[in-house]
Amino acid sequence: MMKKAIITGSTGMIGGLILELCLSDEEISEVLLLNRRPIGIQNKKIREVILEDFSDYSKAAELFSDIDAAFFCLGAYTGKVPDELFRKITVDYAVAFAKMLHEKSPNASLCLLSGAGADRKEKSRYSFAKYKGIAENQIVALGIEKFYCFRPAYIYPVTPRKEPNFMYKAMRFLYPLLRLFGKNMSIRSTDLARAMFEVGLNGGQKQILENRDILNSLIKESK
Repeated sequence: MMKKAIITGSTGMIGGLILELCLSDEEISEVLLLNRRPIGIQNKKIREVILEDFSDYSKAAELFSDIDAAFFCLGAYTGKVPDELFRKITVDYAVAFAKMLHEKSPNASLCLLSGAGADRKEKSRYSFAKYKGIAENQIVALGIEKFYCFRPAYIYPVTPRKEPNFMYKAMRFLYPLLRLFGKNMSIRSTDLARAMFEVGLNGGQKQILENRDILNSLIKESK
């Protein structure tokens, strides 16, 4: 049976890799993209809609019908935007996406790109952890049966890119050392995308996948 996927954030690193997996998989018949800017890829599977406001998906509501797998990969780096906008992107955009998906395709799988340290107690001093936790909580409250939170630690970009700040430049340099500390510290971008793709299509056993869980899911898939 052919499947339909929807991605927001496909112009980003992980969303872009998930898109590549969708386009190369024969099981996927159509990929619906919600982006801030055109992705510039021509493919018969792709249907793209450019949105200005990701807190309101009403103009793209019909795209959410008959979806099998949804991937929310839209985000912003801490410190790159004002805190108010950072919260809006992290919480409001994700929750609005989940609400529309649940309304139009209640049986779809939803894979949220969250992050290590996401705090569902909503008490963290760090905006990233607090807002990710709030987003997870609000989506859980919607009652989506197949909802999966991916909480990667440091994501190593397999394809070199222009790093957003000095910290990421340093982390890329230190990646060989981070790998020595085991499965809790880092993950390759391609591995994260593959894990999200596989869970989106086939489901998973856990709602929350920490960095170690994400890597272990790939080991189980390969057996």
